[in-house]
Amino acid sequence: MSLRALPLIIISLVLYNVIVMLGGTADASQVLGTQILPKIKMLSGGEFVFTWGDFLIVLTIVLLFIELLKATYTSTASLLDHGLSMLVFVVCLVEFLLVRQAATPIFFIIMVATLVDVIAGYTIGIRVARRDLNIGAEQ
Repeated sequence: MSLRALPLIIISLVLYNVIVMLGGTADASQVLGTQILPKIKMLSGGEFVFTWGDFLIVLTIVLLFIELLKATYTSTASLLDHGLSMLVFVVCLVEFLLVRQAATPIFFIIMVATLVDVIAGYTIGIRVARRDLNIGAEQ
Protein backbone atom coordinates (compact mmCIF):
# COMPACT_ATOMS: atom_id res chain seq x y z
CA MET A 1 0.00 0.00 0.00
CA SER A 2 1.31 3.41 -0.94
CA LEU A 3 1.79 6.09 1.71
CA ARG A 4 -0.10 8.44 -0.61
CA ALA A 5 -3.21 6.33 0.04
CA LEU A 6 -3.27 7.24 3.73
CA PRO A 7 -5.46 10.20 4.67
CA LEU A 8 -3.23 12.73 6.44
CA ILE A 9 -6.02 14.24 8.54
CA ILE A 10 -5.79 11.13 10.68
CA ILE A 11 -2.69 12.81 12.14
CA SER A 12 -4.90 15.56 13.63
CA LEU A 13 -7.33 12.97 14.97
CA VAL A 14 -4.61 10.91 16.62
CA LEU A 15 -2.81 13.98 17.97
CA TYR A 16 -6.07 15.34 19.45
CA ASN A 17 -6.70 12.04 21.21
CA VAL A 18 -3.14 11.84 22.51
CA ILE A 19 -3.19 15.41 23.85
CA VAL A 20 -6.61 15.08 25.46
CA MET A 21 -6.30 11.54 26.81
CA LEU A 22 -2.84 12.14 28.27
CA GLY A 23 -3.87 15.54 29.63
CA GLY A 24 -4.90 14.03 32.94
CA THR A 25 -8.27 15.78 33.23
CA ALA A 26 -11.80 15.01 32.10
CA ASP A 27 -12.20 18.56 30.75
CA ALA A 28 -10.69 18.58 27.27
CA SER A 29 -10.98 22.35 26.89
CA GLN A 30 -8.68 22.79 29.89
CA VAL A 31 -5.95 20.71 28.26
CA LEU A 32 -6.42 22.25 24.80
CA GLY A 33 -6.32 25.75 26.27
CA THR A 34 -2.83 25.21 27.63
CA GLN A 35 -0.43 27.51 25.85
CA ILE A 36 2.45 26.11 23.82
CA LEU A 37 4.47 29.26 23.22
CA PRO A 38 5.15 32.06 25.67
CA LYS A 39 2.81 35.03 25.32
CA ILE A 40 4.01 37.38 22.62
CA LYS A 41 3.48 41.09 23.18
CA MET A 42 2.12 42.64 19.99
CA LEU A 43 2.74 46.18 18.75
CA SER A 44 -0.96 46.91 19.25
CA GLY A 45 -0.61 46.21 22.97
CA GLY A 46 -2.44 42.89 22.83
CA GLU A 47 -0.95 39.52 23.68
CA PHE A 48 -0.74 36.60 21.27
CA VAL A 49 -1.33 33.26 23.00
CA PHE A 50 -0.91 30.06 20.97
CA THR A 51 -2.57 26.99 22.53
CA TRP A 52 -2.69 23.29 21.73
CA GLY A 53 -6.18 23.80 20.29
CA ASP A 54 -4.91 26.53 17.97
CA PHE A 55 -2.07 24.25 16.88
CA LEU A 56 -4.49 21.42 16.06
CA ILE A 57 -6.71 23.73 13.98
CA VAL A 58 -3.73 25.08 12.00
CA LEU A 59 -2.37 21.56 11.49
CA THR A 60 -5.78 20.34 10.31
CA ILE A 61 -6.08 23.17 7.78
CA VAL A 62 -2.60 22.46 6.39
CA LEU A 63 -3.34 18.72 6.17
CA LEU A 64 -6.70 19.43 4.49
CA PHE A 65 -4.87 21.48 1.86
CA ILE A 66 -2.49 18.59 1.19
CA GLU A 67 -5.44 16.19 0.97
CA LEU A 68 -7.11 18.44 -1.60
CA LEU A 69 -3.93 18.41 -3.66
CA LYS A 70 -3.80 14.61 -3.41
CA ALA A 71 -7.40 14.44 -4.67
CA THR A 72 -6.30 15.74 -8.07
CA TYR A 73 -4.49 12.48 -8.86
CA THR A 74 -6.34 9.58 -10.45
CA SER A 75 -4.85 6.27 -9.43
CA THR A 76 -5.65 3.21 -7.38
CA ALA A 77 -3.96 4.85 -4.39
CA SER A 78 -6.31 7.83 -4.63
CA LEU A 79 -9.36 5.55 -4.63
CA LEU A 80 -8.06 3.88 -1.49
CA ASP A 81 -7.35 7.32 0.01
CA HIS A 82 -10.96 8.39 -0.58
CA GLY A 83 -12.28 5.23 1.07
CA LEU A 84 -9.98 5.63 4.06
CA SER A 85 -10.93 9.31 4.33
CA MET A 86 -14.57 8.24 4.62
CA LEU A 87 -13.57 5.81 7.37
CA VAL A 88 -11.71 8.58 9.23
CA PHE A 89 -14.83 10.77 9.01
CA VAL A 90 -17.01 7.97 10.40
CA VAL A 91 -14.56 7.46 13.29
CA CYS A 92 -14.61 11.22 13.99
CA LEU A 93 -18.41 11.32 13.91
CA VAL A 94 -18.77 8.35 16.27
CA GLU A 95 -16.14 9.76 18.62
CA PHE A 96 -17.81 13.19 18.58
CA LEU A 97 -21.16 11.65 19.49
CA LEU A 98 -19.98 9.11 22.07
CA VAL A 99 -16.81 10.40 23.77
CA ARG A 100 -17.11 13.22 26.30
CA GLN A 101 -13.63 14.59 25.65
CA ALA A 102 -14.44 14.94 21.93
CA ALA A 103 -17.37 17.30 22.54
CA THR A 104 -15.28 20.41 21.93
CA PRO A 105 -15.32 23.02 19.16
CA ILE A 106 -11.77 22.04 18.20
CA PHE A 107 -12.74 18.41 17.62
CA PHE A 108 -15.83 19.59 15.74
CA ILE A 109 -13.58 21.59 13.38
CA ILE A 110 -11.39 18.51 12.86
CA MET A 111 -14.53 16.48 12.10
CA VAL A 112 -15.80 19.09 9.61
CA ALA A 113 -12.37 19.10 7.94
CA THR A 114 -12.62 15.32 7.49
CA LEU A 115 -16.09 15.76 5.97
CA VAL A 116 -14.76 18.43 3.58
CA ASP A 117 -11.92 16.05 2.70
CA VAL A 118 -14.39 13.28 1.85
CA ILE A 119 -16.74 15.46 -0.20
CA ALA A 120 -13.97 17.37 -1.97
CA GLY A 121 -11.97 14.21 -2.59
CA TYR A 122 -14.80 12.49 -4.40
CA THR A 123 -15.90 15.66 -6.22
CA ILE A 124 -12.41 16.58 -7.40
CA GLY A 125 -11.66 12.96 -8.26
CA ILE A 126 -14.76 12.73 -10.45
CA ARG A 127 -13.98 16.04 -12.20
CA VAL A 128 -10.36 15.03 -12.86
CA ALA A 129 -11.39 11.59 -14.12
CA ARG A 130 -14.01 13.15 -16.41
CA ARG A 131 -11.38 15.55 -17.77
CA ASP A 132 -8.99 12.64 -18.35
CA LEU A 133 -11.72 10.75 -20.23
CA ASN A 134 -12.52 13.78 -22.36
CA ILE A 135 -8.88 14.27 -23.28
CA GLY A 136 -8.59 10.61 -24.24
CA ALA A 137 -11.78 10.77 -26.38
CA GLU A 138 -10.50 13.68 -28.50
CA GLN A 139 -7.44 11.86 -29.77
